[in-house]
Amino acid sequence: MTEPGQGFEAATGDGPAAPPGHREAELRTAYEGLMQIRRLVNGRAGAAVPAPWEVRQLPRAVALVLEAAGFTPSAVDAQGRRTRTGYRVAAAPEPGRAQVTWVGPAGGGAAGEEQERLAACAAVLEGLGWVCLVYRGPRRRRFLEVEPPPPGGEDQR
Repeated sequence: MTEPGQGFEAATGDGPAAPPGHREAELRTAYEGLMQIRRLVNGRAGAAVPAPWEVRQLPRAVALVLEAAGFTPSAVDAQGRRTRTGYRVAAAPEPGRAQVTWVGPAGGGAAGEEQERLAACAAVLEGLGWVCLVYRGPRRRRFLEVEPPPPGGEDQR
């Protein structure tokens, strides 16, 4: 639960697992707020493209969308060991991009799920105007790079 005076933080997959049913109301409110911001600031494009706030806070925005869509975030314990399989969102090495990976505890099967799960993540993100590209990284593990649409891209929809 969010501490008093602090804003909602979407799960990036690098924190502890929240108890079931603990974040749903806050998550719903944060996501509805994001969609309302899009409608207010994006003019004709409305909720179909990311708002400037999302572009500036790209990993947070991507994590919020994935969590609101029902994807399970990965989780870590106090020692930083993965305890749950799910998405992980972080800033990409290139500025202006976020990186989404599908990770979990050693031997937990994340590598076998990643192609299907990342494709599902990309479908949700692309449906909200983000551009997603799939790459292979170390040990041939797949990851998504997420970036905003090119300027004027919303007019091409």
